Amino acid sequence: MPELPEVETVTRGLTPVMEGFVVDHVVQRRPNLRFPFPENFVGRMAGRRINQLTRRAKYILGYLDDGQVLLVHLGMSGRMTIFDDPLVGVPAPAKHDHVDFVMQSGAVVRFTDPRRFGVITLIAADEVNTHKMLADIGPEPLGNSFNATVLAAGIAKRASPIKTVLLDQRLVAGLGNIYVCEALFRSGIAPDRLAKDLKPDEIERLYREIRLVLEDAIAAGGSSLKDHRQANGELGYFQHSFRVYGREGEGCFADGCGSTVGRIVQAGRSTFFCPTCQK
Repeated sequence: MPELPEVETVTRGLTPVMEGFVVDHVVQRRPNLRFPFPENFVGRMAGRRINQLTRRAKYILGYLDDGQVLLVHLGMSGRMTIFDDPLVGVPAPAKHDHVDFVMQSGAVVRFTDPRRFGVITLIAADEVNTHKMLADIGPEPLGNSFNATVLAAGIAKRASPIKTVLLDQRLVAGLGNIYVCEALFRSGIAPDRLAKDLKPDEIERLYREIRLVLEDAIAAGGSSLKDHRQANGELGYFQHSFRVYGREGEGCFADGCGSTVGRIVQAGRSTFFCPTCQK
């Protein structure tokens, strides 16, 4: 599933062709994705200007000029691709190309989702903080509302492994399996340590590494494992920088370590770690 860096990368890629531009019309090729499209979705989008395009956790939010908000979640396999070169044109839709946003500028943004776990819907602007998909999401890890003090307070009484606690979207928004594994390795913290047992200096280090690994991943265009592509169609490259994720049985990259990367299963998810470097 695309995590925060992938969704941020897509949002930034879409901004130059969607933010401030008017939707001429929408082509909707099926009645539903994970959920049905909102009633009269095509009609409600036609002629609307997207005043602002932003991200909240793993959601893309497009604030429209009539008080609606276009809410998009990429699900497991969704991607949004821009076609804005008149010399190339727009390719004929394939089987999994479910929605086209045709802008008055001539650009087309196509939503593709083979598994159909994505979401495209409309909500009212005053519901952004209370809507069922967004209400219980914690602070943005790259925003000013998240720091080591907030992280410490959030994990202080959690008698669960720090790996599973960090995946709780109520604690911090947008973190997923890849970047939690990578942040814990960079922090030298074992994934099975109880969250409440982390010391202040470890929490400070963990907070710092969460931010750094997300910033590094965004700079690399996210991680392309199976489905993620940037909005311009290019792959992300952060998967080439993984230090533990997906590297079970391979050598640890830390200088002088000599151990191999291990894997355990926590809350149904694979956790990759170095048994020597992470304590």
